[in-house]
Amino acid sequence: MALKATIFKAKVQIADMDRDYYAEHQLTLARHPSETDERMMVRLLAFAHNAADSLEFTRGLSSDEEADLWQKSLNGEIDLWVEVGLPTEERVRKASNRAEQVLVYSYGRRTAPVWWQKLESQLTRFDNLRVYHLAADATEQLTAMAERNMEFSISIQDGHIWLADGTNNAEITPEIWK
Repeated sequence: MALKATIFKAKVQIADMDRDYYAEHQLTLARHPSETDERMMVRLLAFAHNAADSLEFTRGLSSDEEADLWQKSLNGEIDLWVEVGLPTEERVRKASNRAEQVLVYSYGRRTAPVWWQKLESQLTRFDNLRVYHLAADATEQLTAMAERNMEFSISIQDGHIWLADGTNNAEITPEIWK
C-alpha cells in the first residue's frame, strides 16, 4: 500500500519591502513520503520569497510535469516556475521553454556546490533563469521550525529574509548564483 502525503498547515504574514507586497496566506503543504522537512521548508521559503495571490504549490514530487510552485496567467500560461533542490539540466531546459521566468532554490552542504559546478556552464544560456543557493545552516534553522501547524511572520528587505514563529527566529540571505 502506498504511503500518503503528510499535511502541514502554515499561516504566513509576509511583509516584502523589496516588492511592496504585504499579505497573509493560509497555506496547505502536502509533504510527499519521500520529501524531507528541509525540502518542504525550502518550498515554504520559496513561496514567501515570491508570494503572490496566484502563486500555488503543485503536486511537486508526485509529478514530473509540474514545478514545485508556479504562477499562471489568466490564460493558463506559466509566468513563474519554481524548482526546489538540484534539478537536472533537462528539467531546467523544459521549465525555461514553458515559463516566462524560472527560479531554482538549491540547498545542500556538499551536493549543491558540486551540482552547480557541473551544470553552471550549461545553465548560463537560459536568460529567464535565476538560481539561488541557501546555506546549510539556514536550511537547518528552517527545518527546526517545521511543525504540522505553523505560524510565521516573514519580512523581506534588501535580499534578506527574516522568519519568526513566536519561538524561533531565522535570518536567511539567499546567495544568487545566476
